[in-house]
Amino acid sequence: MSFLSPPAAKPVMQGNVDARYNALRWQVFLGAFIGYAAFYIVRKNFSMAIPMLAQFDITKADLGLALGMNAVAYALSKFLMGSISDRSDARKFLPIGLILASITMAFMVVPVTGLDLVNHPERRGLAITLMAVLNFLVGWFNGMGWPPCGRVMTHWFSQKERGTWMSVWNCAHNVGGGLVGPMATYGAVWFGSWFYGANENLYFLAGTYLFPAATAFLIAIIAYLLLRDNPQSCALPSIEEYRNDYPENYSEKSETVLPIKEIFFKYVFPNRLLWFIAISNAFVYMVRYGCLDWAPTMLSDKGIDIKSAGWAYFAYEYAAIPGTIICGIVSDKVFHGKRAMPTVIFMALVALFIALYWYAFTMETPNLGLIVACMIGIGFFIYGPVMLIGVQALDLAPKNAAGTAAGFTGFFGYFFGTAILANYVVGLVADNWGWSWTFVMLLAACALSIFFMLLTVGKKAE
Repeated sequence: MSFLSPPAAKPVMQGNVDARYNALRWQVFLGAFIGYAAFYIVRKNFSMAIPMLAQFDITKADLGLALGMNAVAYALSKFLMGSISDRSDARKFLPIGLILASITMAFMVVPVTGLDLVNHPERRGLAITLMAVLNFLVGWFNGMGWPPCGRVMTHWFSQKERGTWMSVWNCAHNVGGGLVGPMATYGAVWFGSWFYGANENLYFLAGTYLFPAATAFLIAIIAYLLLRDNPQSCALPSIEEYRNDYPENYSEKSETVLPIKEIFFKYVFPNRLLWFIAISNAFVYMVRYGCLDWAPTMLSDKGIDIKSAGWAYFAYEYAAIPGTIICGIVSDKVFHGKRAMPTVIFMALVALFIALYWYAFTMETPNLGLIVACMIGIGFFIYGPVMLIGVQALDLAPKNAAGTAAGFTGFFGYFFGTAILANYVVGLVADNWGWSWTFVMLLAACALSIFFMLLTVGKKAE
């Protein structure tokens, strides 16, 4: 822990503070952006592999269970690592997590090649267990990504500008996540024969796992060179003093490192508004990953080839970039830092596109263009609420408890919304009752997310 301790504050520099502050803000922002994007290059790759793993006669429910371990671990890690991150140097914390996630992702080839499932299909049970364990580790190390970025954003950007800056930064996971589809496709073509020779049915392992792992490892080194933990460690004043932008719950204590017990039992657990947005977040994440994680499998079941499914995955992620930025700007400029109503509006529009997606999916002859258009619409609107709930959590807690507050809402999103509902329940329902019932579940999730978010409208930080 002494290795990870935040750097000590230095006496404020004399001279042109503005130039150094602005330069470092952009440098730190870039480090947080590319670092967080790289986490998503080695995050949900298993969902792209699921259609190719069908050749080994593994059921959707089993694959969904293995996939869900990623979200279970991420939920726990984001919450627990958030409290550690609040007491750690973000410059070290983020790259360490990214390197560990990259190494673990490379080992995802082992359940297929190490157990030789091609010639030993009787090892399926062991393979699923190993997939679940590796997915758990990938999720755990990925949980070390958001908290240090949240720490950096609260220390370098003040509350009145944070919605806009974080809307741009939040697009990092769309940049990284959107690359998973094309990297899986072209990585298999470029590197598949290097690793697996003439065994073409294993080429997907190179594109889905090995190529992204190597890329993310290199980005971790670059992120370390760019990041800085806080302005005071760089001989600069706090962001609140620099911009004269002090939130209602700000005090000098906000600049100190708090005991973990105080973070949990004074600023997180007693805050009912955090509970409301955490529950809303669970349903937002059910929609987010219910649509995203199962898209390659759903489209494959409708006879759409995996390359087209990969580009649909890409479109879903990259459509989120303008949508997220617009949502953040609207929350700052139109709603003046109030995050609840933009979230409600965007989730209502998500529901509209899910209903249209359901119609397109059930057509006798699948219309790929209409399906991709629906995924673009869902991606455009769903990531605004994902981002704003994280920002709202930061707004509802002092900045030295921000990582834990965001981790708390993230725990609900990933454990309940993603692992249980989006990954396991959706897979189970699809196996037993068909895809149409999954659309019913997604529409219900939109309604519930709106209901719980409405409970926070007009309420101030507690």
